[in-house]
Formats: sequence, structure tokens, C-alpha cells
Amino acid sequence: MTEMLEGITVLDLASVGPAARASRWLADYGATVVKVGPVPKDEGVQIVPPFYAYSAHRRLRRALFDMKAPEGREAFLRLAERADVVIESFRPGVVDRLGIGWEATSARNPRLVYCATSGFGQTGPRSQWAAHDLNYLGVGGFLHCGGRAAGGQPPVPGLTVADSAGGGMHAVMAILAALVRRSTTGEGAYLDVSIADGVLGLMALAADEYLATGEEPGPRHGLLTGRYACYDTYPTRDGNWLTVAAIEPRFWANLCEQLGLEQWAPHQHDDAVQDQIRADLRAVFLTRDRDEWTTRLSAADTCVAPVLTVPETVDDEQFVARGDFVEARHHEQGTFRQVGPVFAGMAHPTEPYEARDATVTDTDELLTGAGLSADELAKLHEAGVIA
Repeated sequence: MTEMLEGITVLDLASVGPAARASRWLADYGATVVKVGPVPKDEGVQIVPPFYAYSAHRRLRRALFDMKAPEGREAFLRLAERADVVIESFRPGVVDRLGIGWEATSARNPRLVYCATSGFGQTGPRSQWAAHDLNYLGVGGFLHCGGRAAGGQPPVPGLTVADSAGGGMHAVMAILAALVRRSTTGEGAYLDVSIADGVLGLMALAADEYLATGEEPGPRHGLLTGRYACYDTYPTRDGNWLTVAAIEPRFWANLCEQLGLEQWAPHQHDDAVQDQIRADLRAVFLTRDRDEWTTRLSAADTCVAPVLTVPETVDDEQFVARGDFVEARHHEQGTFRQVGPVFAGMAHPTEPYEARDATVTDTDELLTGAGLSADELAKLHEAGVIA
């Protein structure tokens, strides 16, 4: 079966972060993704992730350029002439100073989709701020609406929600939308992907509630932020935890019956007794181990599930049955498992992925395909502007 993005070529100028996540997912949908980095003498300007990160760069090609040298910049632009997408994650203004921004690339390729990913976007008073995932979750309201640790401290999430959803998935959606439009108009597009804007989009339910009603969302303000005992986490006898998300009344009634707490079924949203309901739920859950409760409750229409550790998650029967883990081979590290192409519509592999040696590049082959001769390549290598 033809992969959904077969025939689409992406040049990815990012080494880590949301842009790297975006190109990872585009590659898993079948796009040809070329990781573009600096030549060895400048390699310290980019973070080098561990071999296993970003799915060990499976299915990705690699090209190295000295963008500060006119010849290196021109070589990159030759690739951009034949590409469909360019993704970059420099601070706003940097790619224009290098001569590889939207203006320069679109002049050579009007059909190009150019995706600039940055923390706060290309405009606005924070556009030049240095920031990371936790910062975006803070300014977007996410941390304020979550639970609280000791002393009221917003806890550090266990997932980089801003990088992955606010940035990476945001970029993928925007790129795919631009490619769809291009298929009918023939026009490229410039995409200003702000990670903070992406977080704000994820927080729309809370923000829209406040804008429309004046009610200020926060911890335990509403159903989905822990106001009611029916949507919370509870410890078990063995020191593990369960998630309870019995939102619908019938699921809540089922849970109360299973726990011998039928008296609380009619009081699901009674604010006056939530502390007592929580205390009773906690007391009952502490009488058995997590997996005992999971066996008893998970298939009983109660919306109860275990809190798994990462080692438990990667061996979980549901994920294994779905084929969500695959094998990869590294020339030094050997064979290892990794999360496979899990999003809907991605093709599953028939054999282990090859985790390529980071020193191997495809620069010559790619530039030959862009029309450069062997003599031109030799001169670029001699000048040290490609590798």
C-alpha cells in the first residue's frame, strides 16, 4: 500500500524539539525527510540527541552544510528547489540573516511549504525569549489548572505536552493543511508555528469558559480538573495507583456498586460531600492491590484503569496486541525495541529499522539529484562547506 506522504520531501533544519518531532511523524507517514545539519567544524551549534531519541532517526536521510558560507548556502537552496517542505526552529530572524528563510527559498520554489517553529512565534513582545516546554505550559494556563504538590506548587508534568502537542503536532497539522491547499492552488505557504499558541489552543475549553462566563478555572474548579471524586487518582494497598474517570452517571453508579458504596451514587456532583466520598473511595481502594482492582473493575463499565510505570507500559498487553512496538538495529548498540509508527494511517514495518551511524551522510547523493556535477561536489568538499 502506498504510504500517505510518499513523494513528499521534507528538509528539517532542527536537531531536537517540536520541529524534530514533526519531521519524525511526517517520516512515519511516508515522507522523505532529510535532516540538515552543520558541517563537522560547526557541529557544536546543535544539540546531538542520544542514539535512541526521536525513534533513532529511523528512515531519515542526512545532509551537512556550512550555511554561513555562500557556497554552502547555495547548495542548500538547490535542495530546497526540489523540496516540498522546509522546517526550521531557529530564533526568529536567524534564517533570514543566513539567507535561507522564506523569502530566499520561496523565490527558488514557489510551491514550497515553509514551517517556522518557535517558542512564541515570529512576532509579539516574547518572540525573542529563550524558553522550553515548562515555560510554555506556564504561560498557557496549563500548569495553573492542574493539580498541586506540597505547598501549592504546580508539579512538573511527566510529558513535554507543549513540545509534542503544542509544537510538533501543531506543525504537522499546519503542514498537511498547506499541502492540501497546494494540491488545488499550486501555491506554497509560510507557517508561523508558535508553541505557546499551540498550548493556548489546547487550553481553549478553560480559556473560553473564563471569557464567556467570568468563572476562573483552576485546580478542582471543574469536572476535568478534579472537582469531583469520580474523576481522580487513588492509591492501592501495594503502593500503586488507579485512575478513576467515571464521568457518566451510569459508570459512576457501576463503580459505587462494585465498591459497596451505593449510598454515594446519587451524590456524584454534590459539592458538600466530595471530601467524604474521596475518603471512602480511598479507604476501599487501599484494601486491595492495584492489579486486583484492575482485574475486577476495568471490564465492569467503571472507567477505572491502572497507573503504569514506563517498564509496565512497554509490555502492556493492549499496546503489544496493537503492534505498537518495533525493533531497530544500531551499529554499536545492537538490536533494541522502540515505539513504532502508532498514529492512524502510518505503515507498520516488516523488518527491524536501521538506526544509522550518525557520521554517515547522504549529501552527495542528494545534491547529485539536485543537478550538481561531480566536479562541483568535489569543490564544495574541498572548501569544507558540505560533508
